[in-house]
Amino acid sequence: MRCGHTVHLMLLETLSAARDIGRLQEIASVLMRHGMGDAVRRLGLADALAKAGHALHREHAADLARLPPPVQVRRALEELGPTFVKLGQILAGRADLFGPDWIAEFGRLHSRVPGVPLEALRAQLCIDLGAEPETVFARFDPEPLAAASIAQVHTAALADGTEVVVKIRRPGIGETVEADLRLLERLAAIAETDWPALRPYRPRQLVREFGRSLKLEMDLAHECRNAERIAANMKALPEVVIPRVHWVYTGPRVNVQDRIEGVPGEDLDRARREGLDLQLLAHRGGRAVMKMIVQDGFFHADPHPGNVFYLPGNRLAFIDFGMVGRLSPRRRDELLRLLLGLVEKRPAEVADVLIEWTGQADGHGVQVSTLEDEIEAFVDQHHGTPLAQLNLAQMLVEVTNVLREHKLALPADLALLIKAFISLDGMGRGLDPSFHMAAEALPLLRQVLRARYTPKAMGLRGWQALTNTVGTLGQLPADLAQLMRRARQGRVQVGIDIAHLKRTGDQIDRAASRVSIALVIAALIIGSSIVMTVGGGPQLLGLPAFGLLGYLGAVVGGIWLLRAIRRSAQHRDDPQDD
Repeated sequence: MRCGHTVHLMLLETLSAARDIGRLQEIASVLMRHGMGDAVRRLGLADALAKAGHALHREHAADLARLPPPVQVRRALEELGPTFVKLGQILAGRADLFGPDWIAEFGRLHSRVPGVPLEALRAQLCIDLGAEPETVFARFDPEPLAAASIAQVHTAALADGTEVVVKIRRPGIGETVEADLRLLERLAAIAETDWPALRPYRPRQLVREFGRSLKLEMDLAHECRNAERIAANMKALPEVVIPRVHWVYTGPRVNVQDRIEGVPGEDLDRARREGLDLQLLAHRGGRAVMKMIVQDGFFHADPHPGNVFYLPGNRLAFIDFGMVGRLSPRRRDELLRLLLGLVEKRPAEVADVLIEWTGQADGHGVQVSTLEDEIEAFVDQHHGTPLAQLNLAQMLVEVTNVLREHKLALPADLALLIKAFISLDGMGRGLDPSFHMAAEALPLLRQVLRARYTPKAMGLRGWQALTNTVGTLGQLPADLAQLMRRARQGRVQVGIDIAHLKRTGDQIDRAASRVSIALVIAALIIGSSIVMTVGGGPQLLGLPAFGLLGYLGAVVGGIWLLRAIRRSAQHRDDPQDD
């Protein structure tokens, strides 16, 4: 394990910024306090902070160390604040990286915290709104309706009487998040370098993706752009409501949207009392989220009951679009293949898509055939299960478990997608125990698949392929010139990867042995024939003894050679004998 020069160099680079020293000390102290002293030492945090003149506090470490590791980590993340709470919430959707105990514990993380007094927000809010909130709005409630780690929400009313919610980012949260992300990037680089077991999970890439997601979530105007995009996509479903954005008051640190007044998604008893049809709500919610994912490729990444309201007329409203997922057209095609493979029990299709998604099943530490066999066995075990009884979310969880056992990680966009599927399934079953996402998904999947093969769609794809081909041909002279320059500079490397080289050598060796035996047999036959024509010498059965023995040896060798050839033919027909 190498935790020397590289570790300290990177940490001293971190510590060179005085603004990060205090935060680094706080992180290390929290980790020590929650029983993760070994990780602190292996990352070099203790030594680096000691050199910077800071001591770590270890109070209550012995008591906390008795807790299970997932609980220790969850408590540490909660204590470390918004950046780490959000990281834990992201990890709660990574069933391809963590086992069920970890996922369950990460799922307990919440962002609800005490609200910030209005007076602490007032200076920032006046800058963003251009005036005091009591002047801008006809009514502004100084007490927050809800408070989370990044922002809090106040109710208000516009001059025309429209009820709205005002979402305000916490003062100073940007600086804290930036410092945390800098530290996380460096710690991820250290962990990836010095802990080889973590490399398959790509911690640096995970932190980079998390950082991009968190920065977008902190931009409250970006959340509103997401909401308007989904609202435009949902026009075909009038039963789905997305809050209207009031852009005149909205910016990066504050946004204003219509207030949704309905039954909170968690309060199913109230929904029943108000006469709502829970089964219909489950069907409509499932159809809305499936449309976002399969048709639009832009979806609410966390459709849990806390982000849903049920409205009169069995309508439903989605709120909080800070975390969204995106799927490229290619990803949507792959998703269609995967879901149809699961629903219609086509295991080979599922295996092909998952291996393509991981991008790692290329022979480097991964047995592709074994992975395929496990996935096919898993899908095949659901063969014959009626569609109405197929638990698609559970199937996705089990598939990610298979990937985790092979140390394969899904790309972040797909992990977010699977999290959305699981959240949707849980919400639907809470409304209606008979809800089955597969039954909701299959009609839409087939509709989208049919739309892909209309003449217009096929013509468009053909035109795009032609355009790409022309572009590639146009770039070819420049690529060839670059290749020639590298060749002249001696920087061209050629790698040849011969699959099954040992097997090929064994086959050549066996073939050479058989040819040698055949030559010996031929020599015995020719030599025995000559001996038979020569008189004298010992006799056996009235024939020259040496000639007869030569013939018998040739017969035995011929029989052995024929059996060897036959076994080889059977071996080729039955590859499982390998």
